[in-house]
Amino acid sequence: MKADSTEISARTRYFRYAVFSLTALLVMSLGMVLIPHQPPAPAETPFSERARAAALADTLALRAAGRDLTEAGAGAGAPEDTAVLDRVVTLLTIQARTLLLPGDTPTSPTRSDAGQAASPDSSAGQTASPGGPTSAVPSTAAEFAAALSASGARRLTDALEADGGMARLLAGAGAAQLLVARNVAASAGIPAEELPGWQEPDAPAGQATRTPAECPSSGPSGEGDDDRGGVGEDSALTAALDSERETIYGYQAALTRLDPAAAAQASALLAEHLDLAEQAEAYATMHCAAVPPTPPGYVLDSAFLSAPAAGLSHLESGTLPAYGDVVAFSTAPTRGWAVSALVSAAKRTIVWGGDPGAIPGLELDESQLPPLPDMPGNAVPTTSEPAT
Repeated sequence: MKADSTEISARTRYFRYAVFSLTALLVMSLGMVLIPHQPPAPAETPFSERARAAALADTLALRAAGRDLTEAGAGAGAPEDTAVLDRVVTLLTIQARTLLLPGDTPTSPTRSDAGQAASPDSSAGQTASPGGPTSAVPSTAAEFAAALSASGARRLTDALEADGGMARLLAGAGAAQLLVARNVAASAGIPAEELPGWQEPDAPAGQATRTPAECPSSGPSGEGDDDRGGVGEDSALTAALDSERETIYGYQAALTRLDPAAAAQASALLAEHLDLAEQAEAYATMHCAAVPPTPPGYVLDSAFLSAPAAGLSHLESGTLPAYGDVVAFSTAPTRGWAVSALVSAAKRTIVWGGDPGAIPGLELDESQLPPLPDMPGNAVPTTSEPAT
């Protein structure tokens, strides 16, 4: 009897274990069914797209502030200041149209929104993810100049990290905003040195110490280029070098044909170009590009010889696309150097009375740009991406 009782007790325990196990399995299964599946986290927006969206928002806000200041200036009877502001608004309009994508639905910010562009969300010269900057509304020409300069500095900083074509677009937009900020500051009687600026990233020591002997045995031809007609970092650097050499030749020829004051300025700018040519050759060598020998001379037409200042302006503006290509196809540290060279080339173009354009370094066809919502005939043409 005792053995039978023990056997029954053991079977009872096994039965209980089975019931408990099945119950636990059933509860776990029901829990897995009832708990909703968590969707995967959305992919992070690429830096280039965030930088473009931030640039568009800032540009639209600055444009709105500029239009309000223009209207206020017109009412106050300051035609010269109003003309400066009006030119800035035109430039910002072109930039906003260039940054616009077909899927964007930008609004026309009012002056209450315009303060968002008054300062970048990161210090000049430091790369940071674009975000939503905040600042006081630019209600005076002085504040507007500071907001323009801060926005330009941020665009240049973002260009260091953005993808190729977008980097060129941001660098050109930033350079133009920095330069027009100086015009607004001058009209307001503010020294340009007081404006927020862009700090060029420090170049690492020994950045261009590579020699041709250290390059791959396959040779420099085509290395670093892509499939787009052989355009790449190497060819962009050699094109920039050739552009600098031609500009140096032009300055040397113009020195004896300029008046003393202009000749002194040309001499100082010639020294800049000599340094830039040396740097371009060093970067080209570092990237194993085929550096051609300096040609004996370049052809200067009679128009250049009769009007050397205008000729120098033409040469300076001709270097802008070359540096824009280097920005688009290069990476650090070469890109930081190219962005600085682009800004300097735009400044020198203005020195000789030229116009570097709304996006220096990028050739634009305004007829192909989508209009903004508040522009007449704002049917947006079919495009797939901003011009880069």
